[in-house]
Amino acid sequence: MSDRIQNKAGRLSALSHLLYRNPNGMTVSELAEICHVTKRTIQRDLRTFESTMGVPLTAMGDPPRYSIIKGGYLPPIRLSLDDAIALYLAGRLLARQADAYSQPVLTALSKLAQILPESISGHVHDTIREMAQQAQGRDLAPILTTLADGWASRREVEIRYQSIGSQNVHGYRLRPYFIEASGESRGFYVIGWASWFNKVNTFRIERILEARLTSTPFEIPEEFSGPELLRSAWGVMYGGPEETVELRFAAAASRRVQETVWHPSQVLSCTPDGGCTLQVRVTNPIEMLPWIQSWGPQVEVLAPLYLRETLRASAARLAALYGEGPQGA
Repeated sequence: MSDRIQNKAGRLSALSHLLYRNPNGMTVSELAEICHVTKRTIQRDLRTFESTMGVPLTAMGDPPRYSIIKGGYLPPIRLSLDDAIALYLAGRLLARQADAYSQPVLTALSKLAQILPESISGHVHDTIREMAQQAQGRDLAPILTTLADGWASRREVEIRYQSIGSQNVHGYRLRPYFIEASGESRGFYVIGWASWFNKVNTFRIERILEARLTSTPFEIPEEFSGPELLRSAWGVMYGGPEETVELRFAAAASRRVQETVWHPSQVLSCTPDGGCTLQVRVTNPIEMLPWIQSWGPQVEVLAPLYLRETLRASAARLAALYGEGPQGA
């Protein structure tokens, strides 16, 4: 009996992968031949998919060619404990960094908790409760789901977007090429070709007010790579020439700086006083400002000069603000 269940479970897993990887569909005969079972067995399995497992199927043609409806399902995968812990850490990091509430993140963490050892799953449930308690403001789930559908199915998405410095709302046709989470700015971003700009542009997902999936197909250029596009960026601000940023850290911060890879281009050097210097090559160094300022007096900007001047002016304003005592006191 157990062998039969195991065989069926393995067959269902194989079928899900076959149907997912063949969007043009497969006939019952083709599936039966590959799985070495009868056509009647495949027909029962397909009914199990829809009635018990909730897998959305479609059948077209004569004989019917079965396929999984795009965006409706992903095949199951097997995770080792190490795999699951890596996903947990990613989810935990996302939970601590993202400002917006997202039901899909909670759902994914809930599923992950089901397969982890009890001694670890409790911490995942704590993370879920923590995120649920912080559920203030609108839920990004509808926007994220629509963008993900457009990304996966290669269909344009119509969005209504409000920039941070504007009261106006603009509409764009967007071709989602890549979705990124940024710890630096505590938000989500979608990168892709957009109308009006007629080029690749970046939109912060929290500023997208509405998103609607269209039936207009598109293709992502073969030369496009999201990770490669952002490789020279400190966060999500790409484009423009790379510039060398050089920072000198005091001895008190040196060990902390040296134990982390802050950027793929970084070069670290120790200084005689126990401190260190950090060099990186990035586009738009201004994006580094919040991170540099978080180190306070333990860091000095050596280059570029305009970044140093920006920090100097900011420090002067802070000194003036705190030197006068609390306003209204």
